[in-house]
Amino acid sequence: MTDRTTDELRMSWAEACARRVSRHFLAETAPAGGVAEAASAMCGAHAQVMSGAEMSLGLRVPGTTRTDVQSALWKDRSLVKSYGPRGTVHLLAAEELPMWVGALSCIPKPPSALPHALLSDHQVEEVLEAIESAVEDGELTVEELGDEVVGRTGPWAADLALPAFSGAWPRWRAALQTAANRGVLCFGPNRGRKVTYTSPRQWVPGFRPMDSAAASAEVLRRYLYAYGPATSQQFAQWLGAPKRWSADLFDTITDELIPVGLDGASAWTTEPAAPTAPSPRSGLRLLPYFDPYVIGCHPRDAVFPGPAAGRALSGGQAGNVPVVLIDGVVAGVWHQRRSGRRLDIRVEPFAPLSATRRSELSTQVDRIGEIMEGTPTLTVGVVDAGKHL
Repeated sequence: MTDRTTDELRMSWAEACARRVSRHFLAETAPAGGVAEAASAMCGAHAQVMSGAEMSLGLRVPGTTRTDVQSALWKDRSLVKSYGPRGTVHLLAAEELPMWVGALSCIPKPPSALPHALLSDHQVEEVLEAIESAVEDGELTVEELGDEVVGRTGPWAADLALPAFSGAWPRWRAALQTAANRGVLCFGPNRGRKVTYTSPRQWVPGFRPMDSAAASAEVLRRYLYAYGPATSQQFAQWLGAPKRWSADLFDTITDELIPVGLDGASAWTTEPAAPTAPSPRSGLRLLPYFDPYVIGCHPRDAVFPGPAAGRALSGGQAGNVPVVLIDGVVAGVWHQRRSGRRLDIRVEPFAPLSATRRSELSTQVDRIGEIMEGTPTLTVGVVDAGKHL
């Protein structure tokens, strides 16, 4: 990436954490625009575990419950469920879907990556055209969509060629993520226990993908605002993009970049230091599975110091374990078990908590009960639940 000669901005790790926590609405501030603004602020809520997405958004918008999140998604449609960064399912601000589609559709993939590992270029286009036509006016389960795709393309699309948890899936399903990234489909409301797919044009009136170059640059700006200071390599890891492509993208906004000395390490931001820096003390928070804060923030050894690395990371991957966050740093793990309306919440801090921190913990447990519409009980002790895989 192009070297910069601008005077370097000095920032301590505590200041960086305070900035990120504030921009993720994990401090005392709250977004006026509700859950859609919260989703925008953190560049999407990871929805691989739907209850985790509901909790991530609820923790950032006071008074919000999981029912409110579901209403924003399925009724108001201010949120949309689709494949986002790293090819994982996210809840995104619906008005930003054109930006995400524009950016995600242009990320280069190696020849070994799906769908081209299982489908020729021509077959990919055939499948995408079939999907687009099939979901144009309705919501289809994956089985119904499969019948439509095979009927519109040919029996080759039904070949059981895609390895799955038990057996194999039809070949055409290798193109599902590509279809979402190209703006051909998004998720519709569940039909019972079954997922459905529909057209983004059903979800976002007048939907049209944003220009790829402009969209990619805008996603980068938003990432640096929410997770910066950061490097191009960290951005590449977060987005699921090649490092060279990421470095080249940084060069396209080089006039906006400000170098940062982050406790001796080099990183980048797009904003000068605030006249009054946010307080390094942001309090204790209980973050759920795959909360965007822990997935997007780097360096890992600073976000997950000491025992946190072994207890809350899996091969360097964050999000597999719900974490206790204190002043922007992982300082414990926790787990919840639901039985009816009862929520048994067990928290394991890695160091004894002060009276102030215990009070903050009790407040967080009560808040999680509100979000999940249950009655919580708190136990402080060793958490022996396994990691989510």
